[in-house]
Amino acid sequence: MIEDYGWSDALQAQFAAYAASNLVPARVIAQHRDLYVLTTAAGEVEARLSGRFVHTQAREDFPVTGDWVAALAHGESEATIHHRLPRSSLFTRKAAGRALVSQAIAANVDRVLIVSSLNTDLNPRRLERALVIANESGVEPVIVLTKADLCADAAAQSACLGPLAEGVRVITVSAMTGQGIAEIRALVPRGITAVLMGSSGVGKSTLANALLGEARMVTRDIRLHDERGQHTTTHRELLLVPDGGCILDTPGMRELGLWDGEAGIGSTFSDIEALAGNCRFRDCAHDREPGCAVREALEEGQLDPARWQGYLKLQRELAHLVRKEDPAARVAEKKRWAAISKKLRNGKRHWEE
Repeated sequence: MIEDYGWSDALQAQFAAYAASNLVPARVIAQHRDLYVLTTAAGEVEARLSGRFVHTQAREDFPVTGDWVAALAHGESEATIHHRLPRSSLFTRKAAGRALVSQAIAANVDRVLIVSSLNTDLNPRRLERALVIANESGVEPVIVLTKADLCADAAAQSACLGPLAEGVRVITVSAMTGQGIAEIRALVPRGITAVLMGSSGVGKSTLANALLGEARMVTRDIRLHDERGQHTTTHRELLLVPDGGCILDTPGMRELGLWDGEAGIGSTFSDIEALAGNCRFRDCAHDREPGCAVREALEEGQLDPARWQGYLKLQRELAHLVRKEDPAARVAEKKRWAAISKKLRNGKRHWEE
């Protein structure tokens, strides 16, 4: 039943315009290049986009896993996608590589479970980056720390996350002992879709299997020489949790590039943004200016220098994206650095005289 996948009265109202064309509602539960797997009221079918859709819609508007579509059935196993219904959310990142292209990870997601293991893979800076992407997408983030059975002091490890987890739910789990699984399952009730996000081998597929109550996803043991897991998931697939909603396991992401993350950075680093708002000067560069609340917090140990450097790195990355997208911004930045260089040269000449 498509109701198990989140079909609602609101979606039915959006679909009404297509019902007269013998189209049926369906949700994309998997995608393999240009081949889609849909779930409909009659069961699962394989589908492709109609020629008109391909030629009239931008590539970024093509359906992705989690999307609701209007499709024309051809027998019991095939269909053609003619329309995509409006999205309630779109979880995106910058595509891997140097090209300035966004990559949609999932659509119509309610929660993102940011998964990291409690071993050498636990990286606060990577978690911050994932939180920025989740917050920018408008999806509620939850940090899930896996493999608690392999950690001598899981509570101390999770406590080390500090300010980055402020206001974010943190759940420690162990698929081996069952710790935290019921708490995660409660976050995915019927009608809710959650996406699992994390680097290769942190235990996403193992967690998915625990939530599903069966070994649906292939898993592999961690490598002993560096305690890192091994990549198993090769595509995104929407799966039904028994008596619950849907989870979407994703391939491990070695690169989590920002894509239009200004709001996400503001939400994730609200503590730093609040400090900056207390600086004496509105255009404070947080360097040597008098009355700088950020520098004061760093000197007094109230702000973790690593967190501050992580914030600066993400801001530089976002500024780089803006310059690549906006020629005027590139020119302005070039002029700014030219003025700085001129000032430095003049200062050096004055000193030499």
